[in-house]
Amino acid sequence: MAEALNSLALETLFTAARTHNGWQDRPVTDDQLLKLYELVKMGPTSANCSPARFCFVKSPEGKAKLRPTLSSGNLEKTLSAPVTAIVAWDPAFYDRLPALFPHADAKAWFTSSPALAEETAFRNSSLQAAYLIAACRASGLDAGPMSGFDRAAVDAAFFADSGWKSNLLINIGYGDMQKVYARLPRLNFTDACTIE
Repeated sequence: MAEALNSLALETLFTAARTHNGWQDRPVTDDQLLKLYELVKMGPTSANCSPARFCFVKSPEGKAKLRPTLSSGNLEKTLSAPVTAIVAWDPAFYDRLPALFPHADAKAWFTSSPALAEETAFRNSSLQAAYLIAACRASGLDAGPMSGFDRAAVDAAFFADSGWKSNLLINIGYGDMQKVYARLPRLNFTDACTIE
């Protein structure tokens, strides 16, 4: 059994961590992105299906491709972020299941039901996006997840060849605390939870 994290670790991951809207002028290296993925890939997904695909947009050319897909409210914070991760999902994720989940013929579960395959891919890629946010925070980086983009335009600009489907964007870098909103309220336990 794993030991509970100390209060500093919990603050880093949850209670003191913030969603960032502005960024310091500090780069994020390719090696840092590799290390983030090495953490993310270890998070659990159903039947180890691992459907998320990540496009890390860093270059001026990549940002130029991303620019017309963004809503106006997300434009500045995304273009100024050192990295924007497009978290996508692979509609054919099940092709990798014979290697990823050799315990059963899991591929057949999804090839026989396109609706189940899409639901599974979207749900688990969302889960993997949360792992990416946690990995950023655990690695000394900040993250700013968001919607507010044209999915079809992102898919056409970045995934025309692969067929991947975008889910959400996560800006990554070293946050500028002067551009963080005041902490917003959260639902309390009795508003959000039941115990049966």
